[in-house]
Amino acid sequence: MVLMPLALLCGCGDYGEKIAQLDQTPGAPASISVTPEATSDGWRTSTPGAEGMDEKPLLELMQSIRDGAMTDVDSIVIAKNNKLIAEGYFHGFDRDTPHDMRSASKSITSALTGIAVSQGLLTVDAPIAQYLPNFASYKNADSRKDAIQVFNLLNMNSGLDCDDWNDASPGNEDKMYLKDDWPRFILDLPMAHAPGEAASYCSGGVVVLGSIVSIRAGVPLDSFAATWLFNPLGIQDVNWRRQPDGTATGGGGTRLRPRDMAKFGNLFVNGGRWNDVPVIPEPWIAQSMRQVTTLNGDGYGFNWWKRSFQVKGTSEVSTFAWGNGGNFIFLFPLHQLVVVITGSNYNTSREDPGYFMLKTAILPALQ
Repeated sequence: MVLMPLALLCGCGDYGEKIAQLDQTPGAPASISVTPEATSDGWRTSTPGAEGMDEKPLLELMQSIRDGAMTDVDSIVIAKNNKLIAEGYFHGFDRDTPHDMRSASKSITSALTGIAVSQGLLTVDAPIAQYLPNFASYKNADSRKDAIQVFNLLNMNSGLDCDDWNDASPGNEDKMYLKDDWPRFILDLPMAHAPGEAASYCSGGVVVLGSIVSIRAGVPLDSFAATWLFNPLGIQDVNWRRQPDGTATGGGGTRLRPRDMAKFGNLFVNGGRWNDVPVIPEPWIAQSMRQVTTLNGDGYGFNWWKRSFQVKGTSEVSTFAWGNGGNFIFLFPLHQLVVVITGSNYNTSREDPGYFMLKTAILPALQ
């Protein structure tokens, strides 16, 4: 997950200035709680003990972050059994501050795709050429490009010559951000492989996916998301990464409050429902849990990562959203557990602290 350099963001007119403002540390005092306050945001609240978790390691973890043990964690929000049971905010962030999810927001684009599929707007096994006007106008015509399916954009195996983890790649996202039309830049790329033959991490492919959803829905991506995903969740405060023309894109950079990130994650441990209202089709939830390919040693599928953790002495796979800087939404459906962690530790080679906190404190707290 490669950070979009601030220099590039600030080169995009008023939008760049807004992002630069959002990147400033808000300045709120640290706060921690294992008895979260019930507000008007739709969350029911409880305590770790009432929901089958030991509050002691959770409280000690948040206290250690507050006291400076980890300088790169901005928030922790934990939900269990559809209730909020613990939250902590650090380094100037608070409950009401939207946080940049970076590439964790690719999982939102996947969910929007699932909603579009349920509405009959597209199918995952259809060639994307079927949904993109003037597909023949893209450069580097290739029968393999004609064969790219929606499924491939969901699984990072389109075959396009695009790899964000390789600076020399023609489709590296830093090159894309310099262009006026991001989907066209990606679709103009040559093919490196046949679709499905090999996986490489390509943010631009998810930008194209979001564009397809928008085209098929006939409305901007952010409008579609507001109507069918965020409004049913009671989420109002959403900031999108946008192209220079102002178009909302789905490749990364969406900003949500951590509590709202947890709402989104909770859909995936609760059959796609929020407070008994269906939001994401249950079959799409099941598909999102599947591993389709492997990236950098982790499983990947439907724009979600997969990794095994020890849970109560048993190896259990967590499906999770992951973004540069230490931004996570971990899902443990067997335990109705959602863990949101946000951070600003951008572009470092050190392993994100989220894994460490899961292994040493959060998962051991399950009783």
